[in-house]
Amino acid sequence: MSSKYWKIVLALIAGLSFFKAKADEQAIRISRATCEGRLNPTGVGLQEIFFGWEMESDENNQVQTVYQLVISSTENKLKAGNYDVWNSSMVNSNESVAVGYRGKKLSPGTTYYWRVRVWNKQKKVSAWSPVQYFITGLFDKKDWTGARWIEYEHFPDSMRLAPGAENINGTGNKALQRMTVPYFRKTFPANKKIQQALAFVTGVGQYEMEVNGNKVGNSFLSPGWTYYDKTILYNTYDITSMLQEGSNAIGFTVGNGFYNVNKERYVKLLVAFGAPKMICKIMVRYTDDSIDNIVSDASWKTTASPITYSSIYGGEDYNATKEQSGWSSANFNDTQWKTALITTASSGIKLLPETDYPVAVMDTIHVKKIQQVGNGYLYDFGQNASGIVSLQVKGNKGDTIKLVPAELIDSANMPNQNASGKPYYFTYILKGDGIETWRPRFSYYGFRYIWVKGAMPADEAKSNQTQLLQLNFLHTRNSSFSAGSFECSNQLFNKIYMLINWAIKSNLQSVVTDCPHREKLGWMEQTYLMGNSIQYNFKIQLLYRQLVHDMMDAQLRNGLVPDIAPELVVFGGGFRDSPEWGSAAVILPWLLYQWYGDTATMHNAYNMMKKYLAYLESKSDHHILSHGLGDWYDYGPKFPGEAQLTPKAVTATAIYYYDVLLLSKMATILNYKNDAAAFTQQAANIKRAFNKKFFNDITKVYSTGSQTAMAMPLCVGLVDDANKKAVLKNLVDSIYKNNKALTAGDVGFHFLIQALDEGGASQLIYDMNNRDDVAGYGYQLKKGATALTESWPALENVSNNHLMLGHIMEWFYSGLAGISQEENSIAYRHVKIRPQPVGDITSAKGSFHSPYGWIRTEWKKSSDEFFLQAEIPVNTKATVYLPAKVSSVIYKNGRLSGKENIKIKEGFAMFTIGSGKYHFRVN
Repeated sequence: MSSKYWKIVLALIAGLSFFKAKADEQAIRISRATCEGRLNPTGVGLQEIFFGWEMESDENNQVQTVYQLVISSTENKLKAGNYDVWNSSMVNSNESVAVGYRGKKLSPGTTYYWRVRVWNKQKKVSAWSPVQYFITGLFDKKDWTGARWIEYEHFPDSMRLAPGAENINGTGNKALQRMTVPYFRKTFPANKKIQQALAFVTGVGQYEMEVNGNKVGNSFLSPGWTYYDKTILYNTYDITSMLQEGSNAIGFTVGNGFYNVNKERYVKLLVAFGAPKMICKIMVRYTDDSIDNIVSDASWKTTASPITYSSIYGGEDYNATKEQSGWSSANFNDTQWKTALITTASSGIKLLPETDYPVAVMDTIHVKKIQQVGNGYLYDFGQNASGIVSLQVKGNKGDTIKLVPAELIDSANMPNQNASGKPYYFTYILKGDGIETWRPRFSYYGFRYIWVKGAMPADEAKSNQTQLLQLNFLHTRNSSFSAGSFECSNQLFNKIYMLINWAIKSNLQSVVTDCPHREKLGWMEQTYLMGNSIQYNFKIQLLYRQLVHDMMDAQLRNGLVPDIAPELVVFGGGFRDSPEWGSAAVILPWLLYQWYGDTATMHNAYNMMKKYLAYLESKSDHHILSHGLGDWYDYGPKFPGEAQLTPKAVTATAIYYYDVLLLSKMATILNYKNDAAAFTQQAANIKRAFNKKFFNDITKVYSTGSQTAMAMPLCVGLVDDANKKAVLKNLVDSIYKNNKALTAGDVGFHFLIQALDEGGASQLIYDMNNRDDVAGYGYQLKKGATALTESWPALENVSNNHLMLGHIMEWFYSGLAGISQEENSIAYRHVKIRPQPVGDITSAKGSFHSPYGWIRTEWKKSSDEFFLQAEIPVNTKATVYLPAKVSSVIYKNGRLSGKENIKIKEGFAMFTIGSGKYHFRVN
């Protein structure tokens, strides 16, 4: 046969192979690939790096059986198959979450390129994922290439106040000085073609960076606040596109943040680590592979910025007449500026990359109503949230506008800051050259209203008066992306969902705060009690990793983990040492493992956890703890505060037991066998002592029989199996006898929701919360709340935007939408779909972005039918629980399910399914 014939045959075979390969690639697809939980992250560590990927398939019941992950030093090498950094080769594994790096040692300040592909259960290979990259951070002092800390003014050690003080009495002249908010700038030439430019930068308290007149990044209040004598975070940016051949300029504005809080205006705490300062290294690599390092040193220039006052607690003032146009541009004349001063950071400080999502402007809220109040105007935005103002004005040079934010107004419609910290305000002095725009840079507040003095709405102002052309509310929060959604046919529950969600959003900052105004502190109990409620709504792995690090920094030598972290101020009594608060040190590493399969945090925090449990043991009396705050803000006859209805020893000892139990499990996972055995025995001892002291074996009642006293032992494992039904029944009966009213507080309500949900009493959760006649969510809404309040009755003299008490959010997802994971599942590998149609609810739907991908449910019911649609990610499975009877007829994807495939238990038909999309009908 001719060579021409064979060429045709070979071409046909190649074509068929090509189409077969394409078909194989479509059998399973990589839809998202991340390094360190982020797309294309910067500031990545040099070790313990983890990767993850999500997959899609048009086929149901698909899993990964093999993966290959490859990394190269350049994108071209990666695409050419030259994997000079790491080639995992074909790994026979179904792991696609928290896959650790096993390649050669990485270099600091370097960009690496990677991708991954997988094989499905039929051994068909996917296409490669899109090319991703990560940029490593700087970790040794030498990596900073001689960069120095610089400042505008020296701050004498005699003026330091760190940790801070809550009371100004006894602080003398410390934290008295108003610190200058400085500008810093540096020009440098780039006389060759630039290949890449990386900036490693930070300023404390917070900073904003500009390159050639343009702001770098979208962050607000960067870096996140820490205990600055131990850890300062820095940021990594790729600024290649912002530089130009020729002359360039770098500019910084550095504010106070939590680094320096003086005695002016409102203060929750006074603190003075030093004067605002900054450090940076900019590494410019040219196309010929030569490198220039531009570092902060005495060659930089500095001057005072137009920000004349800045306090995280008191507000911010800006004098536009002091602006210097083009100050961060290369052609600006800085001869009148002074030379920056060289300074140092505290000895032993860790300069670490900020790996979490930055705080940023995440929403713009427009005014709903404007009315004249007193000698000013009240702007009502209709939503209580965290944030700042953005204004557009026109007026005369020197005119001053004062803006007073508040979450409430008084009887005269004036701002009410009594419970949120006063006085707090912004001021802006006009430069008078046309339309001016401004927004604060280094302070934020929680508010719904802004009272404006010194300017009139444009449609009311005369030509010679200062006109407020526009005033917007910029909502600021941690920019981690949304992980879930929920809605149902019950409109009150939908409003409750939004009420809690606004409190979550308002308090997700660089720490999880309690409120966005009065305190802005990281009270630790809510991080785990509200943990599931938060993680259903937002991706918080990186934020929670940082919280664990904050607690490690805050731990005392004796093992105590304080109630707040970072511990910027030392509180007294139970406000520093309450077991229900400090236990976050043990519970958060466990939750990170449960939610995301994160064992690295568990490993890094292990010594902290052991030391904390040793501290609790030293405080116990025959295994009983009795100190702390107890069930904070439970609803009793007194004004809310420390526990009223439940003895502190009940909650303190119960959480102590839970800590020990969890650490025994973590010790097993980490292969610390001796520790695991010791903790298991210690847990048994605590359980025995707890039941002896608090359990009445005749009445089957714990302690006072309060909602908290009954629910908490059920959830943490203190109730013996033989008594669980009786204890649950007594709990349920007592609530019905008490008119189904809420009484559990910050600690107990979490466990009450969990106990009722797991005990099959979701109807009672519905009954307790589908109302507005007693203190609770509906009552708060009826009073006009738009964010969750600190107290069940929405008292005006406490915070009206508070994170705690939102625990029903978890039940909206796990109970009504029916999305959770089975007990021994990790990272939602084994999904639990168990919708609970209670009360008058006829439909609900929810979505949740698990580490393996999106889980979605939607159900509807009528008088004789129940419909459920469910979507399960590739590489996972699910157990589906359908409300059904033995006589029910069940259809799965349109086909009748045989009775032999159905298991009926406690009113639910149970199915195990693989990944994919399903619809069920129950008649």
